[in-house]
Amino acid sequence: MLPRYHTVKQTGEHEIIIQKSRFIAHIKRTESEAEAQEFIQTLKKKYWDATHNCSAYLIGENDQIQKANDDGEPSGTAGVPILEVLKKRKLKDTAVVVTRYFGGIKLGAGGLIRAYGKATSEGLDEVGIVERRLMRVCHVKIDYSWLGKIEKELRASEYQIKEIHYLDIVEVETYVDEINVQRFINWMIEITNGQCKMEKGKTVYLEEDYIR
Repeated sequence: MLPRYHTVKQTGEHEIIIQKSRFIAHIKRTESEAEAQEFIQTLKKKYWDATHNCSAYLIGENDQIQKANDDGEPSGTAGVPILEVLKKRKLKDTAVVVTRYFGGIKLGAGGLIRAYGKATSEGLDEVGIVERRLMRVCHVKIDYSWLGKIEKELRASEYQIKEIHYLDIVEVETYVDEINVQRFINWMIEITNGQCKMEKGKTVYLEEDYIR
């Protein structure tokens, strides 16, 4: 699992008009090729009357699945420019379909490349980008007498409290960057003079808005 990566925040769309042609960028997070293909086919059915429904997607930790489709536009003028924007933004698990309604003015190869690239780029800005960070949920078990200090220290630190369980003893669940787990454990032991019990929980991805 990647320690961190960028992907789109949500499913959405954005429309621009260039030389009377409508370009509608549809964007979705897709974690498998089947999901990406289903997204593409759904939009092709919905916009069956469009001149073109061009698409591209990147799937996998190492971008091992990459596809681009010009859907009738001159070769290399639609799908590839869409894909290149995804690569330039270093996005993963993302599918884009750009629907075009021809407005009567031919754009030429260069114009098409710029148009599909612009539609994709603006669409990504519209739906937003997130950074997903791999975190370990660490369980800190302490006596109630330590709760005030531990909570104060955690809220002033880089770590994020997930949940606090008030049982016979207090259990504080904390999100810790996977690469900092041992450092966190050592810190907790130091703060409590060794009077805590530490357990490593599951790993999860946390998302934060990413601003270029």
